[in-house]
Amino acid sequence: MVFSLFGPTPSEQEEFEQIIIRGAKTAATLEQIIQIETGRWQASDERKWMLIGERYYRTKNDILTRDRTVIGEDGRRVRAENLADNREAHGFVRELVDQKVGYLLGKPLSIQTAKTAYYDLLTQVFDKAMMRRLKSVGKEAVKKGIAWLHVYYDELGLLSFKKMRSEEIIPIWADDAHTILDAVIRDYQVTVYEGLQQKTVRKIEWWDTNGVRRYVVDGSGLIPDVEAGDKGNHFTVELADEEKPLNWERVPFIPFKYNEEEQPLVEIIKSLVDDYDNNKSDNSNNLEDLPDSIYVVKGYGGSPAGEIRKNMSRYRIIKIDDPDDNSGVETLNLEINVEAYKTHMEQTRKDIYEFGRGVDTQNLDIGGAPSGIALKFLYSDLDLDASLMETEFQASLEQLRWFVDTHLYNSTGVDYSQEDVEFIFNRDMPIDESAIITAIKDSVGILSDETLVAQHPWVRDVNAELDRIKKQKEEAAAQFAAYGGLSGGEPDAGTKDNPDGE
Repeated sequence: MVFSLFGPTPSEQEEFEQIIIRGAKTAATLEQIIQIETGRWQASDERKWMLIGERYYRTKNDILTRDRTVIGEDGRRVRAENLADNREAHGFVRELVDQKVGYLLGKPLSIQTAKTAYYDLLTQVFDKAMMRRLKSVGKEAVKKGIAWLHVYYDELGLLSFKKMRSEEIIPIWADDAHTILDAVIRDYQVTVYEGLQQKTVRKIEWWDTNGVRRYVVDGSGLIPDVEAGDKGNHFTVELADEEKPLNWERVPFIPFKYNEEEQPLVEIIKSLVDDYDNNKSDNSNNLEDLPDSIYVVKGYGGSPAGEIRKNMSRYRIIKIDDPDDNSGVETLNLEINVEAYKTHMEQTRKDIYEFGRGVDTQNLDIGGAPSGIALKFLYSDLDLDASLMETEFQASLEQLRWFVDTHLYNSTGVDYSQEDVEFIFNRDMPIDESAIITAIKDSVGILSDETLVAQHPWVRDVNAELDRIKKQKEEAAAQFAAYGGLSGGEPDAGTKDNPDGE
């Protein structure tokens, strides 16, 4: 429909109004939106790679379901019944995931802020259990591209956080950069008992700033989950002996991304890991079958081409005619190109660690202690990946801090949201301690004591160490004063044996 430059005519205006009315009548309901989104998610590549990432982390690689096949009489591949069928799965994904998480999150985070009261409250939130939870979140992020932390209040009214399974969370983003959430759908299954029979029930939750709606999937439709509470708020507070339902101003789910693209590690290296598994397994099969070689049976009549192909691959036997009627059996040895196999496997292993951005300790020369520069070069790829991951996690920690600050304001009445807070990731890697300590000594007078202490390899808690240094200096000053201070200062008041103080 084309409108006039001077505005719509009466007939055009009527048609325009009818379009709006028809659009309003055909608008999707919330339940329809949930069904569309969950259907799309179940068939999506994102969810598929999350499940693959979890499977490969547990070293349940594709090789474990591969059958060894041979060529049959008709030229098609069939399963080998009487040949070696080794299936060797290698845990490269597990090693690289643990390497990245251990490097970036192996040591607890350090928190720095100027206000002592705020620091004490933050350390209560970021306790040992929270540090362990963050490490688990980091592992989930590397395995699946993105991890989710759910904010809630437990039965005791304490602010709590729960790591969710990434494949169960469907984010509804408000922006293309995936930084702001409009809503979150949680699609999960629970096991229930009906009498003595076990049954799996699929449940769906819709979370937004207005609260939560809960459903049970019944056939192809959604019905309200009355038993669990079909509608609810994020939390409740007790005011004047009365419970008041409240909602956060944000959706209470925090994304922690492995990278900006939310791409899991396994998607990058799976083809290389599969190639390594396949070739290693095939080589193992050849070594196991090699002693049998191939038997050439002469003088027992030739075989059709299809049967020869089948006998070679399945039974390792070839029957041929001998015009001289020299019956007998000979063996045909199979030679493995060891150098070609070794070169291919070594290169595949290098590719796995290069594109997976990890450190291959198998090829590490430990004949001499590597210098600081050599260690930095060895860990450069891992450090690069950790830096990109840290950037994403810093943004997530800022979102987490918003919930903490809101909780503190609601519970204490003090607003800490304008305070500067720095979360320091203490990366865990072999270091040249002597070189670092020397550099710290050389920086005295140039950098602050707090900065220098934070960089010392023996310090775990910067604020605690600064308090110990301060206490030590105060004790030394008090002890110094007890002995009269500097020589040439005020004379002593005298003692019993020396009243003049001489």
